[in-house]
Amino acid sequence: MKTNLSGVELIAEERRHQIDDLGFTTQKDMAYRNGELVEAALAYAKAASTQSDKCPRGWPWSENTWKLQSPIENLVRAGALIAAEIDRLQHEMENSGKN
Repeated sequence: MKTNLSGVELIAEERRHQIDDLGFTTQKDMAYRNGELVEAALAYAKAASTQSDKCPRGWPWSENTWKLQSPIENLVRAGALIAAEIDRLQHEMENSGKN
């Protein structure tokens, strides 16, 4: 992890990684209509302070997808997931004609 970047820059870089390297585009994120992105973000944010190895309650996907990292990396992932949910909601509003 780059230490010369601000928190906002780290989150933006992680979101770019999710899109460009992992394929988690807004189009794919449209499938998550039940708060999964927010729940995942909450799990990573909580893990930043607890550092438990266990997959947290409320994790929206299978346990083998839980990847605990350092507190900073967990917060960066949480922020990127929140950004993904914002993008998903904005895309949903644009397509429904509502703002």
